[in-house]
Amino acid sequence: MNRLPATVSGVTATDGIALIDVRVGEFGCTAMLVGEPAPADRYPVGRPVTLAFKELEVSLAKRLSGEISLRNRLPCRVTALHEGALLTRVDLVFGQHPLSALITSRSARQLTLAPGDAVEALIKANEMTLLGDDDHAEGDADVR
Repeated sequence: MNRLPATVSGVTATDGIALIDVRVGEFGCTAMLVGEPAPADRYPVGRPVTLAFKELEVSLAKRLSGEISLRNRLPCRVTALHEGALLTRVDLVFGQHPLSALITSRSARQLTLAPGDAVEALIKANEMTLLGDDDHAEGDADVR
């Protein structure tokens, strides 16, 4: 599980769906919560949280141009590749934070990934989980 320290920067909620905007350093990210009864109470602006997402939920792009609907685009550098017959784990660094992506080995070869490459890690908002201090105490409860 990838984890990034973040701070809540905004909450927009309607009809049982909430978009929680967070800052990870200078970068903004968004997590989508479904069925959260009072997201603004649980996630007030300024609250520190941990943004968590699975390695399988990370897509990678090289030289991405144009518009895209994905809310979370993290500029990363490839640090290592661990290629298997079907899947490749790509170790990344985002600023000072290590991350991993698990993609098909075909995709890794198509992208001609190599250590040192600049890539963007792409994660849909509904795949982001927010963890607060109370969640860590409960064994990392998923609050999506």
